[in-house]
Amino acid sequence: MTLSVAILAGGLATRLRPITETIPKALVDVSGVPFICRQLDYLREQGVKRVVLCTGYLGEMIENVVGDGSAFGVDVVYSPDGPTLLGTGGAVKQALPLLGEGFFLLYGDSYLPIDFSRVEDAFLESGKAGLMTVLNNGDKWDKSNVLFRDGRLVEYNKKSPRPEMRYIDYGLGVLKASTFANYKAGEIFDLADLYHKLSVEDDLAGYEVHERFYEIGSHSGLKEAEAYFHERKPS
Repeated sequence: MTLSVAILAGGLATRLRPITETIPKALVDVSGVPFICRQLDYLREQGVKRVVLCTGYLGEMIENVVGDGSAFGVDVVYSPDGPTLLGTGGAVKQALPLLGEGFFLLYGDSYLPIDFSRVEDAFLESGKAGLMTVLNNGDKWDKSNVLFRDGRLVEYNKKSPRPEMRYIDYGLGVLKASTFANYKAGEIFDLADLYHKLSVEDDLAGYEVHERFYEIGSHSGLKEAEAYFHERKPS
């Protein structure tokens, strides 16, 4: 693995209250282990060497638990939003000096049973500015928002999804740093807008996956994730 991974872990996690009134979502206990620790262990197993944690709300608590990442076998550095939460896009823009020319993007509430190396290869082979992993979701886990046809990502539209969109953003993307060139430092914006722009410009590759994702962004998602990890515990 050559690409770094940016983890977006700065949101307020209002859907998980009251749990997240005193801790950030990344530190929510999932079957006995803080979620960020599960993510970092998994990334190490994937061969990831470097992680940039984009933090915001109660970010210092995450840093106190994770430190420099040596306990997890990865190099972890931090890019805090500062006094104003920058949104998913603004947070990545701020972290660009730490990320290199191309990098993975992973949401801080997602656990994805997927081979990162294959995704990296697909991105490099595509020649496009970005790649989005997609799942044929059919509105099952969340509102489908991707038109994916014959191996091609035609359009991603989180804000105005259409009935013919059967796929969903799986939660792992790859982007070139150059895609952020038109955004200013400190600007508040959503990654969904950037992904949409790239898709309609035919500059966003799609990589189809077939195993569902797990997320802890809601209480129902947290219960499903806990059940998943409980079943994976060695007997």
